[in-house]
Amino acid sequence: MNMSASIEEKADVVVIGAGIVGLACAWAALRDGARVTIVDRDFEGDRASHGNAGGIAVTESMPLAVHGMFTKAAKWLMDPLGPLALDWKHVPKALPWFMAFRRASEPERYQAISHALALLNNRVYDDLLPMFADIGASSMHYREGALTVYETDEAFAADQAEWMLKRELGVRWHAMNAQQVRECEPALASVFKHGVYLDDWSQVGDPRRIVTLLRERVRALGARFVTGVARAIEAPDAVVLADGMRVVGRRIVVATGAWSAALAQSIGDRVLLESERGYNTTLPKHGIKLTREVIFAERKFVASPLDVGLRIGGAAEFAGLDAPPNYRRSDALLALGKRFIPGIDDTDARKWMGHRPATPDSLPVIGASPRVPSVIYAFGHGHLGLTQSATTAALVADVLAGRMPRVPITPYSIARF
Repeated sequence: MNMSASIEEKADVVVIGAGIVGLACAWAALRDGARVTIVDRDFEGDRASHGNAGGIAVTESMPLAVHGMFTKAAKWLMDPLGPLALDWKHVPKALPWFMAFRRASEPERYQAISHALALLNNRVYDDLLPMFADIGASSMHYREGALTVYETDEAFAADQAEWMLKRELGVRWHAMNAQQVRECEPALASVFKHGVYLDDWSQVGDPRRIVTLLRERVRALGARFVTGVARAIEAPDAVVLADGMRVVGRRIVVATGAWSAALAQSIGDRVLLESERGYNTTLPKHGIKLTREVIFAERKFVASPLDVGLRIGGAAEFAGLDAPPNYRRSDALLALGKRFIPGIDDTDARKWMGHRPATPDSLPVIGASPRVPSVIYAFGHGHLGLTQSATTAALVADVLAGRMPRVPITPYSIARF
């Protein structure tokens, strides 16, 4: 325990969680002049922010619950190492989440969710670029777009309605034929009949380094760091740690990713939140040239060229927060990578699993608790934590400062559950 945690001096803001979203919220509050304390179980430890694919995925403005997903999911579950896995022991606990997930695919709700996601994603660079500049990360931010590839005419045709909706939501893209795909990324196997180039997608070279730089900047701006496990919120102004210590602040920001539901529940707020466990393998000596992130549409995995190596990742596993990792899923993703990017060298490959904080409607939870207004939520970003971190922080800062949020935040309220 950091000894300073025993000091009863009340901070203006206590941020629980030192992942990319929590640190961004602390950064934004500090720049507004607030005195900030951050609580985390292990500031140097691994987290979902470290192992993502590094994409600034501003094009992902549609929920995962697309029409027909349940039919596809049933087929995927037949493959033990396919893109979706479900621990059947976890089903009773997760059932309300899956029922809400199915409701999110209903046409009217699907449209509303898509527009709410676009509200966030369409202003990502307005918020993210200044944060990158301030922490010294601009040089590791690469704006090369991304490429989605299709092996079959049928899969490409089936996705056209989604692509047209994305265009309506402000996403810039253009289709490529087989020859254009090969010219764009010559390292890919010559099996892809179609591609979609995403103009506004970008990439960071090392997600872990981004988190480190942001943490160092937040510390330099004067944040107090308290090491401990937050067990509950004692309304209206205290965070109770596992050892009984209390950390006090006028406002409390909950940004503990997939672990946020218990803290919300401690003040009576209900949220449907699951760990959508993702896997990857990073290849530091891959030996191939890939310019941008490639999304393999039919196989549901990605390959990302990072400064630290080629990262091949994907999969969605629902097994809760405590089940041990199944690294055979990392192996299966690597096998797909070798199939579609010939010649990869997997020497010194590093496997990883992380907990994506997933809501059933793919919308994050942002805004004040309806029960305890001094508590502000900032979690549930699913695949888009890095992408939406600075924009979430800007909205949280608006709430903390009593300003009109720069986009309407009602769609992201925890009250929707």
